[in-house]
Amino acid sequence: MSNLIAPSILAADFANLQRDIEMVNNSEADWFHIDIMDGVFVPNISFGMPVLKAIATHAKKTIDVHLMIVDPDRYIQTFADLGADVLTVHYEACTHLHRTIQAIKAAGMKAGVALNPHTPIAVLEDIIADLDVVCIMSVNPGFGGQSFIENTYKKVSQLKHLIEFAKSDCQIEIDGGVTSKNANALIEAGANVLVAGSFVFKSDDPTTTIADLKAIVG
Repeated sequence: MSNLIAPSILAADFANLQRDIEMVNNSEADWFHIDIMDGVFVPNISFGMPVLKAIATHAKKTIDVHLMIVDPDRYIQTFADLGADVLTVHYEACTHLHRTIQAIKAAGMKAGVALNPHTPIAVLEDIIADLDVVCIMSVNPGFGGQSFIENTYKKVSQLKHLIEFAKSDCQIEIDGGVTSKNANALIEAGANVLVAGSFVFKSDDPTTTIADLKAIVG
């Protein structure tokens, strides 16, 4: 399984969004990571459906949509229709998680579950075999540019063991505070997909920064 880089569009220049999308298209990045926030589940509001539709029109790579919203079941088909390839919901936002995962797959998307920093890996034991992606939040969700939480390495290792025990093909995604300084350690711990926002888009040369991250993760 190859290791992937997923630039987070939340950190892009919203006034030049098409330019930044084309940059990702032409870079060594693998996925577009798009955060949808509702101002309820997290204390911030980000993209809505029209912006995602515009992004999907230009994006030429996998669209990885991360829902930081309450009651995500209402919008599963909508996000499928808008072009999402991977749809990730938060464990903490889903009362009936198995039902939600099945609905995502029935809509033709890969299904992911995100865990907040305080949520233990053990909550996934009964559903890990049904998941395509687990997104471990390595910052508190809602805002870009936060510092990486060091406990993440332990959680990645625990999740890797759970995936191997279940004989699952689930990918491990890390979201928050990813840089060239911790990328290699995250891959060694068992991660497959690294989401990088501010580190990419706030750099002097985002294309080179993505290439450097890709070189580190192999």
